[in-house]
Amino acid sequence: MDEEYDVIVLGTGLKECILSGLLSVDGLKVLHMDRNDYYGGASTSLNLTQLWKRFRSDDKPPEELGSNREYNVDMIPKFMMANGALVRVLIHTDVTKYLNFKAVDGSFVYNKGKIYKVPATDVEALKSPLMGLFEKRRARKFFIYVQDYDQNDPKSHEGLDLNQVTARQLISKYGLEDDTIDFIGHALALHRDDSYLDEPAKDFVERVKIYAESLARFQGGSPYIYPLYGLGELPQAFARLSAVYGGTYMLNKPECKVEFDENGKAIGVTSEGETAKCKKVVCDPSYLSDKVHKVGRVSRAICIMSHPIPETNDSHSAQVILPQKQLGRKSDMYLFCCSYAHNVAPKGKFIAFVTTEAETDQPEVELKPGIDLLGPVDEIFYDMYDRFEPCNDHEADGCFISTSYDPTTHFETTVKDVVGMYSKITGKVLDLSVDLSAASAAAED
Repeated sequence: MDEEYDVIVLGTGLKECILSGLLSVDGLKVLHMDRNDYYGGASTSLNLTQLWKRFRSDDKPPEELGSNREYNVDMIPKFMMANGALVRVLIHTDVTKYLNFKAVDGSFVYNKGKIYKVPATDVEALKSPLMGLFEKRRARKFFIYVQDYDQNDPKSHEGLDLNQVTARQLISKYGLEDDTIDFIGHALALHRDDSYLDEPAKDFVERVKIYAESLARFQGGSPYIYPLYGLGELPQAFARLSAVYGGTYMLNKPECKVEFDENGKAIGVTSEGETAKCKKVVCDPSYLSDKVHKVGRVSRAICIMSHPIPETNDSHSAQVILPQKQLGRKSDMYLFCCSYAHNVAPKGKFIAFVTTEAETDQPEVELKPGIDLLGPVDEIFYDMYDRFEPCNDHEADGCFISTSYDPTTHFETTVKDVVGMYSKITGKVLDLSVDLSAASAAAED
């Protein structure tokens, strides 16, 4: 281990693995270590026995739940937007050859006590029971504007400079009602609160556009895809990629202590009495707890069920977003459901998550609006975890720390962090202009 590396990566969470892969492809010499004897860190995937061990200590899972090995329960479940940034990263690094994807059945939004399919195009807007007749027409005009918008074609801008006009001003031009704004902002553009309304509309329009284009890609009921056997496959795929480019992986390395010189700059990592030297350290918050601060908590419920989420057209995989306003909360709530169709549970079994940014210390009470939508559950586990963000000066100490995973059930915020970290580490902007047809996903059989 007494060698010098360009970068040492600590932790094999999704973010760290993606960065390790990107940096290896760039030709950097990477050593990747983890104190655990399994891949994935906080974003690992558990079988049934591991799930019980983590949340019920010594209890044994009931036999009627089926085979232990057929469960792959992702601790940080997130769907991928078919045309989104993560799929672009996967294609850019050629990791797609290690993974099989399947389209996700449904994308839904909660409105006034009911679940509705998210309309994302002018045609869907006219069919959607979410809106009355006149509102459908207004929404249709808005979707046509978004579909036709091309930043390089001023004619498509209809006289609006989206770098200046706010999302609120753009929406008011079409006279959309509050409930419509709610589902477009939260379930299509995937904003986590309403602060986007007073920011330039360009990002908002581009997000809605990516959603609609992703939806069109696989002609499925949602814009999302998900790997067969769950996300646990992702860190391992990036580990393989890194190895192909000469990266070194070491699991089960206790302590992993970052060493600093007299100026406070990272110079290496020590484990079991050996020190590997490096110029930069990349890690999750748990490896450098004195360089991060707590910014929030996530409440979640993990459920095993024997049926799909009711009112989701029998979708074997689905996301339901409950916008904050609908619940009288400060932050959105998310439902995630996956099943044996994606090989994450035995036949007839479904895994559902309910997640949100914690506003109280009582997940059972706080998550109730989401849990009530699930119908009967076979088993339920409640959990809370702290969210951390780095507060160090990476230029001074050479340490690049990822933020903890937020409660969203899609990957857009996670990849934003990765792409930002990549630029800080390398001083380059990650080029994600790739041929999207290189990633395919099987539709539901």
